[in-house]
Amino acid sequence: MTVRASVETLRLEGVRKSYGVGTPVETEVLHGIDVVIGSGEFTALVGPSGGGKSTLLNLIGLLDQPTGGKVWIQGVETEKLGDAERTRLRGRSIGFVFQYHYLLPAFTALENVMMPMLAVRGFPDDAMRERAAKLLDEVGLTPWRDYRANDISGGQQQRVAVARSLAMKPALVLADEPTGNLDTNSADGVFDVLRQVNESSGTTFLIVTHDPRLAQRCDRIIELVDGRLVADRPNTNVVRRSGAAFSEAGAARLVTPSPELK
Repeated sequence: MTVRASVETLRLEGVRKSYGVGTPVETEVLHGIDVVIGSGEFTALVGPSGGGKSTLLNLIGLLDQPTGGKVWIQGVETEKLGDAERTRLRGRSIGFVFQYHYLLPAFTALENVMMPMLAVRGFPDDAMRERAAKLLDEVGLTPWRDYRANDISGGQQQRVAVARSLAMKPALVLADEPTGNLDTNSADGVFDVLRQVNESSGTTFLIVTHDPRLAQRCDRIIELVDGRLVADRPNTNVVRRSGAAFSEAGAARLVTPSPELK
């Protein structure tokens, strides 16, 4: 295993991905992607549907392996890792937020946030509960931590998913259309949470979004078209919410009960 000493959270070098390798229908969907994302960056990944964004996120998240090129996570060259090592690195260093929350409906918000910790430790303890409760407080859901996942609103469910993604204190959170199923108000609230976590903890975020409003609130925008990187630029016009501005604007949405719970 090769380790690169740096403050980089992610490095991609010439990453390619093909399907049907060795068959007459072999198709390359990612064509030599080179990207470096440093610690604490808040980056949007944009581009048309079918352009390879989700495929790229799967490679970065160690859910799949590239056909060629290298993926480095926190300085670790991942293609040289065995399955068990990849699983440990993924569990320790990467959090995931998907378009659908994938919560366990019979469990409470608190229990859902504890799941990644349970997967590692095997049994619940007070430290896990305290960690989960703290994360739910950070996303504005303390009053609903003992509600089952099916008994809270869609926006609240997605904020539980954000809290769950942070349970293991990952260096990198990958968010694949995290607000795609939400109305505008709920989407803004969830996005405020992502930004707040980024600013308060220094967690690196890579966010796939089709919403240009949300992309414009990121510090950097990477554009992928037909499996090729066509743009990678800082967003000099970004409007950041932090400190009192977040407390007054974003937090109001986070703690307002959903219609179902009033």
